[in-house]
Amino acid sequence: MSKKIVSLLAVIVLPMIMQAKTLVAYYSYTNNVERIVNTLSTQITCDVLEIEPAEKGLDYAANNYALGTQLLNAIRNNPNDASSYPAIDPVEVNMDDYDMVVIAVPLWWSQMAAPFQTFLFRYGQQMAGKNIGVIVSSASSGISGVVSDAKRLIPEGNFIEPNLWIRSSQTSNAASLISTWLSDIHYNELTSAITSVENDKDFDIILSEGILSVNGDFNNLALYNLSGHTVLETSDSPMDISGLQNGIYIARLEKGGQIKTEKMVIR
Repeated sequence: MSKKIVSLLAVIVLPMIMQAKTLVAYYSYTNNVERIVNTLSTQITCDVLEIEPAEKGLDYAANNYALGTQLLNAIRNNPNDASSYPAIDPVEVNMDDYDMVVIAVPLWWSQMAAPFQTFLFRYGQQMAGKNIGVIVSSASSGISGVVSDAKRLIPEGNFIEPNLWIRSSQTSNAASLISTWLSDIHYNELTSAITSVENDKDFDIILSEGILSVNGDFNNLALYNLSGHTVLETSDSPMDISGLQNGIYIARLEKGGQIKTEKMVIR
């Protein structure tokens, strides 16, 4: 079956590079992750979403993390059951608004903190095709278990490597570590799309059931990913895009010296 185009937005910009939008979602138990996210938000333009447990004042670390371990075991035993995940405060977020999601979370006994797993259980499917960055805070243990949890809960995410591991003892040096990480993952390239020149043209790019077409004659129709790389290009219509991976793309149409661009999300 062809993939469905679920969102189409006109790109209305003056001559400039269109910046993709980033969401930073985090959960912080000891405030280390919150400090990391606060530092990150000074280095990039982003929206920040804090995930909080519905039940307040719980001591997840008491008795050698007895409660935290209990929550993790419940998820591990029934990872596909919504009732296995601890309740969190309601959040209002439209994932279609974002091209990249950075998740920042503490490690609990080699796994992702349970409350944040709840958030990803509910919203991970909506992150399909988006660039996913992972930041983990822990005292000493490796972060592979947290990354595995993230990939399980965001099965069609485009995970960007390397991941960023900031040990508790390194939190005070977070600014430098984050700066280096952003450079390592080529963040500026990831969040910059193609150049757009004009808008409100009198011709349309039409999307239906995995087919991209144009009303009337045109010179060139190209499809770009968010890194600005061409994934499909044609001078004929229609264009079959059903084989593309889920994600966000930019369609660019040239016709009679005019150019029109549109942004779309494929799921």
